[in-house]
Amino acid sequence: MNKSTLVVGSAVVVLAAVIYWKLTPTPANRHAMETAASSSSEDGVSISEVKVPSEFSSLAQMGEKAFNAKCAACHGANATGLEGLAPPLVHKIYEPSHHGDEAFYRAVQNGVRAHHWSFGDMPPVEGLTRGDVKGIVAYIRELQQENGIR
Repeated sequence: MNKSTLVVGSAVVVLAAVIYWKLTPTPANRHAMETAASSSSEDGVSISEVKVPSEFSSLAQMGEKAFNAKCAACHGANATGLEGLAPPLVHKIYEPSHHGDEAFYRAVQNGVRAHHWSFGDMPPVEGLTRGDVKGIVAYIRELQQENGIR
């Protein structure tokens, strides 16, 4: 066997593994993140406790309104997450160094395949402009900062 055949064969195996991983449904326990304060497993109960800043920036105030209108039904008031529905966004997994602001824009526009949590896929969110999402991101980031997530 020559080096070219070995390299091509290895590349094919790696590509097949990546395709398999991308197309395989996410099992409930894969990449599951644990939350610090979930005392109940009843659907619709807040997953975590979130400290709210005494004051939000004007952009975050607009974002809070958009968040409450379009996101809170699943992600909970103040992005606490809701059992059985959606994860908390005030969580280290959504810190800016792991999920940058653009991840939120893409999530709203395209939805998200479940990959960190076992809540299932998030569908796209209709009726939000990029400006609305900018405010939502500011709101979430200010909540995160108040809770020590930077």
